[in-house]
Amino acid sequence: MEAQSSPGKQKFALGTFSKGGGEHFVGVVLDEQFVVPLDHFCASLGVNVAGVLMDGLLPFWDRLLDVISMEIASVDLSRYAISIGELTIYSPVSPRQIICTGANYKKHVIDLVVAQGAGVDTEGMSVDERREHVTRRVEQRAKDGIPYAFPKLISSLADPFSQITIPSDAKQFDWELELGVVISKPAWRVPRSEAFNYVAGYTIVNDLSRRELIYRDDMRGIGTDWLRAKSGPGFMPCGPFLVPQRFVADPQDLKLRLTVNGKTMQNESTADMIFDIATQIEYVTSYARLLPGDLLATGSPAGNGMHHGVFLQAGDVMTGAIEGLGMQRNTFVKERN
Repeated sequence: MEAQSSPGKQKFALGTFSKGGGEHFVGVVLDEQFVVPLDHFCASLGVNVAGVLMDGLLPFWDRLLDVISMEIASVDLSRYAISIGELTIYSPVSPRQIICTGANYKKHVIDLVVAQGAGVDTEGMSVDERREHVTRRVEQRAKDGIPYAFPKLISSLADPFSQITIPSDAKQFDWELELGVVISKPAWRVPRSEAFNYVAGYTIVNDLSRRELIYRDDMRGIGTDWLRAKSGPGFMPCGPFLVPQRFVADPQDLKLRLTVNGKTMQNESTADMIFDIATQIEYVTSYARLLPGDLLATGSPAGNGMHHGVFLQAGDVMTGAIEGLGMQRNTFVKERN
């Protein structure tokens, strides 16, 4: 089953906001410029959503989206609209679980292995030998392999415009812009053909990583150390918005672009995924139960710092954008000891 869209309806997104230091609230985002607080839709919805955050909306998600679409088409909402510049924007979701899919873009995997190796199986190889080796391996994996998924701690979650602290001992602090998938309902043993029935929508995430900690010299045969490398505070900026699935015609054909200090580092498409979103959901739910509001990070394309030989430093400004999903912007500061 392919992702479903609704042509002809005005698109909107949802987000989590506050105004003037007040309580967090969910708002409907129009044209990425204006926000209408969700409680203005209570009468038509027949449910009091005042004070309800995103995960509390998922049990009646499709009904909620239908009501919002109807109101946008038939009611003048201008008197309720707030300029987005007046608001603080937070991560749109508060997941209980974050699952990441690693090594899931063809060019990305090839570039990383060429730059840093991939454990014991590439030791002693020249650059050309590594490229030839990993290209064959990626092609074979795409034919008959399985995704490589791992959990990332929820304490790593950060807001889309937050300031992020670089650990004082970090040597290779790297970016990984990714398409985030938000789960709509409990998902266990979901077949690929039904995967999109469990998707609420899409957002932007960045799987920030300490590249120097991924492989451990003391246990080379064990593999990767994701706890140290990927789960530090602020290592997963998320947002700015949650765009409902119905407004994303093809999540496997979205442009991703990341810049650091205005210079483009990543500029690729989700079309380069080795395993598509439906396959990832099928795989993950074969081994773990996903919960409403959980976040699946679907892998990062080519153009990471390891490839460029450049890593994040204090004072850097990083932006990440995905077609139709908005943009996040983070600044980096030194850790205070």
